[in-house]
Amino acid sequence: MHHFQTTLKSRAVLSGVGVHSGKPVSVQFLPADVDTGIIFQLSNGRELRALASEVGATDLCTVLGDPANGHVATVEHLMAAVFGLGIDNLVIEIDADEVPILDGSAEGFVDAFEQAGLERQETKRRYIRVLKPVRVESGSSWAEFRPYGGTRFEVEIDFATPAIGRQLFASDMDADVFRNEIARARTFGFMKDVERLWAAGYALGSSLENSVVIGEDDRIINMEGLRFADEFVRHKTLDAMGDLALAGARFIGCFRSYRGGHRLNAVALRQLLSDPTAFEIVETARPTRGRVADMIAVNAPVYAPWTL
Repeated sequence: MHHFQTTLKSRAVLSGVGVHSGKPVSVQFLPADVDTGIIFQLSNGRELRALASEVGATDLCTVLGDPANGHVATVEHLMAAVFGLGIDNLVIEIDADEVPILDGSAEGFVDAFEQAGLERQETKRRYIRVLKPVRVESGSSWAEFRPYGGTRFEVEIDFATPAIGRQLFASDMDADVFRNEIARARTFGFMKDVERLWAAGYALGSSLENSVVIGEDDRIINMEGLRFADEFVRHKTLDAMGDLALAGARFIGCFRSYRGGHRLNAVALRQLLSDPTAFEIVETARPTRGRVADMIAVNAPVYAPWTL
């Protein structure tokens, strides 16, 4: 992995429907200058930075902004693609308040970004390096960051239904692992929950085209079945990547979770970034082919001041 900032070479466009609103949405992805970060430009003229400090809700998906003053929902699959491919600077113009669900995975975003091409910029990338363990718990669920010499995810899920059961995905993460092992994993849900959400006015765009659905008899309803035997935990890893991309910089460390979700991911990230002794901002120095680049600490502000 190179250690310079990256943006797109050219514009990319995607359209689809929002999984909760069921409404059409179009998104344009534009190249951006170094140190821009990821910025959503809303149709009302408001700009939202893709930072943890902008997270407004984590109930059914991750929402940036405030529903009363402009927001964008379901950002996690898009942000996972940004994280997975190592894109640092991007302007995202969106004409609705929800990112399109596409096929329920990050594959469509990856394809759009790779078609547009990635461009290395001439400024070093900064990283958040985890210095000590940080852990949060909620009932039997937990999530934690631990020091580690790379970027690693260890995500475990445990569902009572035999269609899922207990699954673990553990791997160092780079663009190749993301493309091949994570990006195609789709969101999933239970038919009984989908019906309840429909009745409440949510998941109006949800269908077998964009979700793996488990029926009342604990069987997969989708005709084509699963893309991976453990597609469920791979998608939970995808979600975690998207949520942690809101740190504002890639992290050097290991993220572990058991029975986690959007809320726990957000709380763990808040816990890490609110403790100045738990992390440092570093950039790479003297990248050399064939060995891990040295890291040097830089005097940089915390990327995502927490205001939740």
